[in-house]
Amino acid sequence: MGSDWPVAIQTKSSLVLRDIDVLKTSGKVEVGLSISTGEEKIRRIFEPGASAIEERINALKSLHAQGIKTFAMIAPLLPGAERLPRELADAVDFVLIDRLNYHYAHRIYRENNMEWAMEDRFFAEKGNELKKSFETEKILVNILF
Repeated sequence: MGSDWPVAIQTKSSLVLRDIDVLKTSGKVEVGLSISTGEEKIRRIFEPGASAIEERINALKSLHAQGIKTFAMIAPLLPGAERLPRELADAVDFVLIDRLNYHYAHRIYRENNMEWAMEDRFFAEKGNELKKSFETEKILVNILF
């Protein structure tokens, strides 16, 4: 990373820690981890191949402690995300929250009786609730919907 170009990395994998020495060499790098929920049971339904939530949060904490700018992308916003503001305190510089923006997951919602979590009302209520909670933790937050 010998140039002065800004670099943004977004992943669902804690394996980003393998490159921490390289990431520390640039002052213009930020690393984000997508975390849609604070509940492992829900994570396993929607993100079966992704790193566990605790692993992702610990990765953010490690990166942040090394002076690397970090963020969490809560997208799609899923039930259980209300646990994240407290867990992400001292781990991120900012948070982005977004709704479900793709349709291939509709089947997963239906199979798990979670259609209510695809509705506009859910996103509006949970998004505002999360925004207030992150602001209480003094974490910058931006709702993208």
